This record gives sequence, C-alpha cells and structure tokens, in this order.
Amino acid sequence: MSTTFEDLIAEGAAQPTEGWDFSWFAGRATEERPPWGFSRLLGERMARASAALDLQTGGGEVLAEIPKPPPVLVATEGWPPNVGRARETLAPLGGEVHEVPNDAPLPFPGATFDLVTTRHPTFVPWPEVARVLMPGGTYFAQHVGGPSAAELTEFMMGSCPPSDPADPTFGAEGAKAAAEAAGLTVTDLRTTVRRVEFFDVAAVVLYLRKVIWIVPGFDVERYRERLAALHERIVADGVWTMTHHRFLIEARKL
Repeated sequence: MSTTFEDLIAEGAAQPTEGWDFSWFAGRATEERPPWGFSRLLGERMARASAALDLQTGGGEVLAEIPKPPPVLVATEGWPPNVGRARETLAPLGGEVHEVPNDAPLPFPGATFDLVTTRHPTFVPWPEVARVLMPGGTYFAQHVGGPSAAELTEFMMGSCPPSDPADPTFGAEGAKAAAEAAGLTVTDLRTTVRRVEFFDVAAVVLYLRKVIWIVPGFDVERYRERLAALHERIVADGVWTMTHHRFLIEARKL
C-alpha cells in the first residue's frame, strides 16, 4: 500500500467512482452500520412484494443483494455512468432500469407498485412516491440524516452549513412531515449516529469524489493543502474519525 502523501492522493484520484460498491475501502476505512440491518429488511419486504420500485439505485449493488426478487422489479437512476452498471447488475434478477433524473417525475402510471424503496437518496419526490404506490403499498428507505460527515466538510472547507432538522431531504422529522403531506402514514422512524474511520488520505479522496455533496466541487488540486493537513493528522494519530447520521423510514399509503 502506498505511504507517501503524493502517492496516496494519486491513488485515491485514480479509482473509478461509478456505483456504490465500497469494497475498495476495506482496510482503509470503516463505517459502523445502523443497528436495524437495512439489507436484511429490504430483502424481507422485496420477497413479499408483487411489484417493486427502487429509486436512485446507483449501480444496483444494494438491490442485487436481495435473496428473492418480486415478479416485477424496476429501478431508477439519475447518473448516466451508473445506469449501464445497474442494468448489468440487476439483469440476473430480471430488474428493469430507467434513466430518470432524481428530481424528475416518475415515468410510471399511478398505483403501479406495492413497494417503493431507496437507500441514501439525494432527493425524494414524495408526491410522486405516493402517486405510484398502490393503496396499501409501502415506502421503505434508509436516508442520510444531517449533519452527516459534518466534521469532514468543516475540516476541508473551514465551515459547515447549518443543518435544518425540518429539511425534508436530510432530516428525519422533515421527511416524516413531507411523507405525511403527500398522503402517506409513517409507521416506523428510527435514527442513529454511526462512527466512520479513515486510515489513509487516499480513502478520503475517493470518498469525497464518490459522495459529492460532502464537499461540493471537490477537486484534489483545489484542496491539496487541506488534504496534506489531513494526511499529517492521520499519520500522527493513525486514524481520522467523523460521524454519519442515518434514519430508517417506512410509510404506508392507505
């Protein structure tokens, strides 16, 4: 494994960013998983569904882990490089992938799905979710709750925008209010704070390149000085730590 600062940032900058496969980080970063086990719960709900829609599926990696797909399995993805990967990943499950911008209307008739899911969406079109759900259908998701990775944002940028707990994109209570405003009934809402550790700066570089909203406009050359400072901190302490906020939300259309 590379050890010099220049080698590490070059290594992090050279890794592909498509999809949500984080296996490259093994031994270089760790993240405590939420206690509820989203993948297991997702698999249970998919096994009971007749027609399911997964929003912002990335490269389809999370959805591909379900042991039993429903008879109809559809996914959307808004980033073009991920669309082809998701189609390849989900083809063995009979999954159909539509390229749809995250904030665009969903290209499906009303009352089409009895299950709508997503993991870490950047935007949730709540009225559209309610529209495409069948009566009695369920929205089941794990969201990123603010202020996730605030420590890294502040270290790199010098400040972190204040987090609004009522923000329907990132706040658990805001998401609950937005779901209810769309006509859904929230049946489960759980929150957790998880520890994340980085063991070299290459992992930080790739993380910031993949999770682009942590430091908007991140570029290695632009942030070289801050990356060097972070590298020195990791070398001195052996680790650099931040926190992730996550929440589980389940809502039903009556």
